[in-house]
Amino acid sequence: MGRRSKILVVDDEDRNLRLMEALLLPLGYDILVARDGKEALEIVSKEQVDVVLLDVMMPKMDGFEVARRLKSDHETKIIPIVMVTALHEKEDRVKAIEAGADDFLAKPVDKTEVRARVASLLKVKAYNDHMRDYQKELESEVAERTKDLKKAFERIKSVSLEAIYRLTRAAEYKDEDTGSHIQRMSNYAAAIAGTMKLGKKVVESILYATPMHDIGKIGIPDRILLKPEKLDSDEWVIMKQHTTIGAGILEGSDTGIIRLGEIVAMTHHEKWDGTGYPKGLKGRQIPLAGRIVAIADVFDALTSKRPYKEAFSLEKSYGIIKQGKGNHFDPAVVDAFFASEANILKIKEKFHDDESFIRQAYMTAGK
Repeated sequence: MGRRSKILVVDDEDRNLRLMEALLLPLGYDILVARDGKEALEIVSKEQVDVVLLDVMMPKMDGFEVARRLKSDHETKIIPIVMVTALHEKEDRVKAIEAGADDFLAKPVDKTEVRARVASLLKVKAYNDHMRDYQKELESEVAERTKDLKKAFERIKSVSLEAIYRLTRAAEYKDEDTGSHIQRMSNYAAAIAGTMKLGKKVVESILYATPMHDIGKIGIPDRILLKPEKLDSDEWVIMKQHTTIGAGILEGSDTGIIRLGEIVAMTHHEKWDGTGYPKGLKGRQIPLAGRIVAIADVFDALTSKRPYKEAFSLEKSYGIIKQGKGNHFDPAVVDAFFASEANILKIKEKFHDDESFIRQAYMTAGK
């Protein structure tokens, strides 16, 4: 059996309350009564009222104010309000409509008219309830679907980043660097960008683009890339081409991260004082992403073991970074690097080198 409809009758005269009860109770409605506006609002706050029959002239708070308050509240604005009044002036009716009244009954009320108006407005209220509940269900479903889509999108981003790491290792396998180097420096760069308050989207883009910084090494001959001794001048000219080769591999993409990867590949060896390569850019001519990746790349190279050197201590590495401030590195990026020290050290610890199996796989494949 469904819930019985609740009608709230608001009037300061007992005889009018009794009259409405006598008219409506036989129809199976639950009748609630209030003798002034404040009492009416208290009842509505506690009960699920379906229609309000509201007198206008009452003590403490008149019907106009009660209607305004009910219609201004999100929880009660869909309750139909019938103004029951002896006022017949046009101005009074306009005032009632402006306050939020949905219908009118003139005193003395007609029994048939009261019952017909109440029955009609109960249908309106039932429809409004249905639409409200449907909207809530729809909003809940949309929120749940949005949550699922967000999880799926985060998963796609995670898989995409892993794919970038794994594919860019193709260039690293022939070099002295390890796959962990890619993860460390991309996270170093993101940490520095975060400290510089570049925004979540930019920080994430730098995280994704940085692994592509040395992808151009795939085009450098092994005799140069794997040479254990110092490169001669001709070989160094060829080696420096990995920046332009990398940019060439990545150019022409419609994807923002790939375009940023192109910029990083081209500019991460440029220096603040203009002595870097391939274009000899100076100061702010160097894109900020390139300036950030430059310090991340150098720091990881300094603190990592290589076939030709042991890993430098943090103290020595920090000293070299400080010496490069204003000549090799953008001073603002150096400041952000040291402000990020706690995060930098956590990243260094998290992505430590443990890839002997990769080296062995490469050596085996080369036999």
